[in-house]
This record gives sequence, C-alpha cells and structure tokens, in this order.
Amino acid sequence: MPVLASDYNPTFIFKNGHLSTVYSGLFRRIEGLEQQRERLELADGDFIDLDWSYSKTKSEKVVILLHGLEGNAQRPYITGSAKAFNVAGIDACAVNFRGCSGETNRLFRSYHSGATEDLDAVVQCILKQKKYTEIYIKGVSLGGNMALKYAGEERVLPPEVKAVIGVSAPCNLHSSLKELMSPKNYLYAKRFKKHLIEKLYPKQKMFPDSISLSDISSIKTLKDFDDIYTSRAHGFKNAIDYYEKCSCRQFLPNIKIPSLIINAKNDSFLDEECYPYTEAEKNRNLYLKVPEFGGHVGFIAPSNIYYSEKTAIKFVQDMV
Repeated sequence: MPVLASDYNPTFIFKNGHLSTVYSGLFRRIEGLEQQRERLELADGDFIDLDWSYSKTKSEKVVILLHGLEGNAQRPYITGSAKAFNVAGIDACAVNFRGCSGETNRLFRSYHSGATEDLDAVVQCILKQKKYTEIYIKGVSLGGNMALKYAGEERVLPPEVKAVIGVSAPCNLHSSLKELMSPKNYLYAKRFKKHLIEKLYPKQKMFPDSISLSDISSIKTLKDFDDIYTSRAHGFKNAIDYYEKCSCRQFLPNIKIPSLIINAKNDSFLDEECYPYTEAEKNRNLYLKVPEFGGHVGFIAPSNIYYSEKTAIKFVQDMV
C-alpha cells in the first residue's frame, strides 16, 4: 500500500524531537488505569509477567502491548495505550519481558528485539482462555520490531491475530544502534547502558560460569553489551549476527495481516534504513506513516491521548 499521509501537528515546543522524547519518557503520567498481574510460566522454566486491564464492558477483543528496551508494562507509553484501548472497548494485556517486571528472571537469557518465541507464548496463553475472537499486537520501539518480525516470520498465524502495529520501530537494528551511539544521543545511550549493566550483576551471581565481573567491566558501549551478553545468552555469534537475524525489515514483505508502522521523521534513534518505504509500497498489508514530528515515542496530543494511540485504535477498527 502507499505510504499513508499524516496530519499530526503538535504544539511548537513539541515539534522538537528531543523535547517530545524526554517529556514523554520522564514526565507523562497516566491516571485511572487498574492492572491485574498474571504470571505466565514458560516451557523452558522461565516466566513472563502480564499486566491486564479491561474495558468497562465485556469484550471479545484484546491488544497485546510490548514495551521497549529496558521498559516495562508500567511505562506511560504502555499504560497510556492500555487505557486508550480500554476506553475503546478493547481489553489490554501488557507484557513485561523476561527480567523486566521488577524480579530477575530464572535463566541466563532474558529478552531481546527478536524474541518472538516469548510473544508467541503470550498469544497461545490468550488463545487457551477462549475469551477473545480478535487479538491485536502493538509494540513500541524494541517491542515494535518484535511485533513486526512475529507477523512476517515463517509461521501460520492464528486466525484470531488480526492486526499488528509498530511504533518508533527500529526496523534495522544495526543502523538504529549506530544512531543511538552517535553524539546527539549520548545521554540516551548512557542511560540505557547503565540500566542494562545493573541487571547483569544479579546474572553474574546466578551464573558465574557464563559471565564474569571482568566481562561486565569491559562493556563500554551498547554494542559491547550485545557482544558480551545478548549474543552469548541467546545463541547468536556476536552482536552483528544478532542484529542481522532479528531486524524486522527483512520480514516485512511476508506480512499477510494488516500491519502499521508509525515512525516519526525526527526520531533521533532511527536512520533511513528504519523507514521501509519500498516494503510498504509493495505489500498491500503493510502501512507506513511517517509524521514530521513525534521524536521517539513522543507523539504528544491533547487530552493525554497520544497521536500514536489514537492512530493504532483507528487502524484496528478500520482494518478489522
């Protein structure tokens, strides 16, 4: 399908990509959302915690929400989306990836951008409940890459999975990483690295034969983290192998259900490889919106309902 036009036009101050990113990440607040936690035991002995919220009326529709790097199901971009979907009559299942719910997970592995086996486990868990006839998947940043990869992989999707949305999705992981490690994003990268390294110390105590304190101290960049931990823990040769195998862009031509990507043009985390114009033009199931503004997950709009949230709800209503 052609690239979709966008009429998103925030107030002047939030036309600045960094301001919209920082405000949305640090200062946005969501009130009035009640979540109920469920623990999903995984086949490999690990667990994922799911935070559910519900429409006021009984619904046969549910959205699975996937957070970004070092996020969780309580981040405003997740709770804001959950609340907006609930108001629209759709239940929400907000996923905390392994190790992201406030408790260290049991295994040496954790989560990464391409861990679609965990997303599939959540889908299968929901299908077993036999409560929902329609399942949507919305991922943000890292979660957006995961959702789009899941939709385009060589698997037969359950007929209940009707649509996928990726917001601020790093469709090419390596090029996005290089952008994130550039000087303009120094503070973001420093913050991500700090949180990622903090999580490695409990892992080192649990699995001293798999990672050493000297390994951890040698991590100077985000790529180092992926070379030293992500790739080793999840069966990749190195960081580059991980990026190449898990970037969703290569899977986009195979998507067979309505899927939408919303990537702002002024997102400082993304480079030109993260805007799949060609794939969207050639695949009738793939839609791409590239608003001028929005930064990284910063689509600020009136009433604290973000443009990306309104657009995602309208997309599933129109497409399904």
